[in-house]
Amino acid sequence: MAKRKPEDPPAGLAPWMATFSDLMNLLLCFFVLLFSMSSISEEKYNQFVASMSSAFSILDGGASAIGDGILISNGVSQLNELDQYINSTGKNADSETDSDQFEEFEANGDAQEELFQKMQEALEEENLKQNEEVAERITEIVNESNLGEQIDVNFTSEYILLSLKGAFLFDSGKAVIRSEAYPALERVGVILERYAGSVIEVEGHTDNVPMHNAQFANNNELSSARALSVFDYLMENTSLDPAMIKHSGRGEYVPVADNGTDAGRAKNRRVEIRIYNPAV
Repeated sequence: MAKRKPEDPPAGLAPWMATFSDLMNLLLCFFVLLFSMSSISEEKYNQFVASMSSAFSILDGGASAIGDGILISNGVSQLNELDQYINSTGKNADSETDSDQFEEFEANGDAQEELFQKMQEALEEENLKQNEEVAERITEIVNESNLGEQIDVNFTSEYILLSLKGAFLFDSGKAVIRSEAYPALERVGVILERYAGSVIEVEGHTDNVPMHNAQFANNNELSSARALSVFDYLMENTSLDPAMIKHSGRGEYVPVADNGTDAGRAKNRRVEIRIYNPAV
């Protein structure tokens, strides 16, 4: 019986060699990937730094700005070329443009200030006109009541001023209202009620003659007590709101006449009532 010839091996590589080859290819790709991730192209690096310089306007560009330590040296930040830095950040604008803008801003400011001043002057003029009209009406009432010798009426743009003579209201060195003055104060109360919406201020004044008695130590106390007496009378005999009235003593410090004469001292001894314009 003839012997069978052994079969020829199959064509191509053995199966295990194909698997091994695939494994080697995968490992190669893996190491190539690792290498590509761990290395940086100098050209790409320079491009990156230049792009950052252009975007943030800080560096001139390239690796030299960092490599030479212009911005960072020994761990401390510093700016060696301040003018160039300011120019690069855009904060050093054209000087002529800045000058024009400043002049325009200054001109606008002057115009606004001038407009504000004109508005203030117009308002003051209007207040002065209103107060003049009120002062004229009060003067008519005072004259009709035969009180012209005891009450002087004046005005400013801020208030109407009623000045009551101290000798008419009080005895020397005292703060008790004389009974003869009650009719005049009653008439004053009626006038003030017409302007109850305004702030009213009562001020006591004296001359500069030193005084001291059992009740008052000096002119300050005397003037304050006299202003308070007038305030109390108005509270008891009118419907005025106490919150709208204030009183104070000014002593000898705001004279309206020369204290060197008897007539001047008589004028300085007074009680002033101010009716303020509501617009003030």
